[in-house]
Amino acid sequence: MLIVGCGYVGRRVAALHLARGEPVVGLVRSAASAQALEREGIAAIGTDLDGSPADLPTRGERVYYFAPPPESGTTDPRLAAFLAGLARSGQPRRIVYIGTTGIYGDCHGEWVDESRPANPSVDRAHRRWDAECRLRDWSATTGGELVVLRVAGIYGPGRLPLDRLRRGLPMVPEDEAPWTNRIHADDLAAVCVAAMDRAPSGAVYNVSDGHPGNMADYFNRVADLAGLPRPPVIRLADADGRLSEGLLSYLRESRRLDNRRMLHELGVALRYPTLYAGLPACLAGDHRGTEPA
Repeated sequence: MLIVGCGYVGRRVAALHLARGEPVVGLVRSAASAQALEREGIAAIGTDLDGSPADLPTRGERVYYFAPPPESGTTDPRLAAFLAGLARSGQPRRIVYIGTTGIYGDCHGEWVDESRPANPSVDRAHRRWDAECRLRDWSATTGGELVVLRVAGIYGPGRLPLDRLRRGLPMVPEDEAPWTNRIHADDLAAVCVAAMDRAPSGAVYNVSDGHPGNMADYFNRVADLAGLPRPPVIRLADADGRLSEGLLSYLRESRRLDNRRMLHELGVALRYPTLYAGLPACLAGDHRGTEPA
């Protein structure tokens, strides 16, 4: 079992496999990250997919591909380099890929299932759509199995917007905030393992808790539970220069994700089916915070 990009989610996936007695190898970029994996019982390989990556133990193996694309451009050369390297290291039996629901673009708040055509509108979504297309070409050419997980916003301990709230950065009001979708990191890890175990090749799944919310409400709820001030309110028309371009790009897209295929085909019972259940558990375990994914 190889996890390419064995970070926040990858370590959770690795722990589930290790608990079943299945050895896992995690691919990370730095020596420090490799040492951290080794301390958790995960065999580690340190290599850089942007440079000259080492030959990897891929022949006949099951592979999770969690490495993010580069931060600019409209393609994913990092994934392209990984796929090209398989000609040397050997073709895997199956790849489970974490992508993004951003490939659907702005759906004006409509419910979206996996039959919705891709319509990426920003570069970060184009990069993910490029990766999906490259992986489908790989599967068609080699016969390798492929499962694509289109994942909503990931939250969990250490993955909440607490730093942003402490800095008092603004947010748009609820009547201007778009629909957003979330999945707890532990539930995402369980979905990944279920997809590796039993998803049919070629399957695509929306991965979310199935209870879309409002972005402003999300920030307010985190603030209330953490005992922090709610963010000051700014109208979207006045947000240029006061909100980051990254956040503005999320605020300009609205969709509600249908997760029924994930639940029915993979048989996953979510531990945190709503933010009401998930957020208190995050804050009980960790009061640190980063910007949301």
